[in-house]
Amino acid sequence: MVLTFLSVALAYLLTCHGLLEKDEKNPNICGLPRQWLESTSVSIKINKKGFHRELATTVELSPDVPNGLKVLLVHTFPRGIYVDPYQLTSVCCHNDLQILLNSDIDLEMPAHKTSGFVAFVFIPVDERNSKSLMATIPIHCRYHEPSYASEKAVLVNIGHPELLLRGDTCSHLTDSDPHTVVKAPCSAANSSQCLWVKIHNQQEEAYISLEVPVGDSSLVKPVCCGTLLVTMICCVALSKSIWKHRISNQPPT
Repeated sequence: MVLTFLSVALAYLLTCHGLLEKDEKNPNICGLPRQWLESTSVSIKINKKGFHRELATTVELSPDVPNGLKVLLVHTFPRGIYVDPYQLTSVCCHNDLQILLNSDIDLEMPAHKTSGFVAFVFIPVDERNSKSLMATIPIHCRYHEPSYASEKAVLVNIGHPELLLRGDTCSHLTDSDPHTVVKAPCSAANSSQCLWVKIHNQQEEAYISLEVPVGDSSLVKPVCCGTLLVTMICCVALSKSIWKHRISNQPPT
């Protein structure tokens, strides 16, 4: 009886050792080699100036990109930024991007009356140039509340996106694994969710700051008074011109 138990335990340990050794030789997460994932990175930069800009994201992949690789960027935008869904439609048509927003976007709402949103950007992998991928989307700054501290501008921080990768297959990981498997939409249709490997950001800067001009609340009264005065002067001048030339709605006889 004891010999039988020892034989079973020994066989179980040998089997586990063989599986672990096989996993170390062929480490794989969601159909993607672990070593290949280590050198993958993402970076962002802002193009143009003013209220209407472009957010350019570059994904650097290691050589020997696996077949069937899917790339997803998850941008979490603050309330001081918005995107135009109609403009994104045109961008997607020209660049073969697929973009999914997690909420409706009000283009006219000021920053203090709205909230942030998430944009899922699916980047196609081109076999001819698969090592470096780029996605550029137009972004716009919202108008902010006037400053009560005589500030001329406020800073809007845009964080780095989460880079998610997916192969043909995916499996759950243990807590000790350096990579994380998360759930995200499989495509822009958002019909279902899939498991993706999350690549941790390797850049030192956690975000990029944009300087957005704001109004000075101390000038509200002078501006209102000046506007009212100019309006009254224009009305008086227009009334004098009408009276002088006898302008009326009656047709000439």
